[in-house]
Amino acid sequence: MTFAYAEEAIHVHDSGHLSDREIARATGAAPSTVREWLARRSAPSGVRAERLVELSSLVERLARVIRPTYIPVWLNKPIPALDDDKPIERIAAGDYRAVARLISGLEDPGAS
Repeated sequence: MTFAYAEEAIHVHDSGHLSDREIARATGAAPSTVREWLARRSAPSGVRAERLVELSSLVERLARVIRPTYIPVWLNKPIPALDDDKPIERIAAGDYRAVARLISGLEDPGAS
């Protein structure tokens, strides 16, 4: 088992200020499973690993345009541009691109 994905979970947790519950919500894992990842006792695979990597990419981009401590709030807020869905729900549903487009508007406000 490779623990690279567990390291990615730790990175999201630390840099994005996301709780085990928020990471679980975005990846479809149970909070207890995410705690195992954060303790390096297991690592996600398959779809959960894919959602985690997508979440990590979005968190890294968000950290460049908003305060990192605000990232959990932003991910959990209903957003009009997402039909009032929460970004974390869209990530969980595999709709990475819709959230990425939204972040692109934050990165370059003149382009949106």
